[in-house]
Amino acid sequence: MKTKVKSFFVNIFICLIVLSVPVLLCLYAFQAKKYTDLKKEIIQLEKKQEQLVEENKKLVSDIAVLSSADRIEKIASEDLGMHKSEKEDIVRVEMTGEKK
Repeated sequence: MKTKVKSFFVNIFICLIVLSVPVLLCLYAFQAKKYTDLKKEIIQLEKKQEQLVEENKKLVSDIAVLSSADRIEKIASEDLGMHKSEKEDIVRVEMTGEKK
């Protein structure tokens, strides 16, 4: 009787080992696919980051060009008919009053 029980447990153990091999292979394949997908996503995100960095550099450069004092002064005088104020054009107003 003991040998039958022992044989039964040995058979169950062997079956578990035999069944665990395909399960482990499936898990390995799943992990490999997940790793490959994540690696592709990382590559895509790195490319997108490079594009955004380049676009940001271009925009910073455009801001520097567009906000230059010479350009603004030229637009103000030529397009808007403005001129730099002279000392006599400046009027100072002082407000004095009591708070209510």
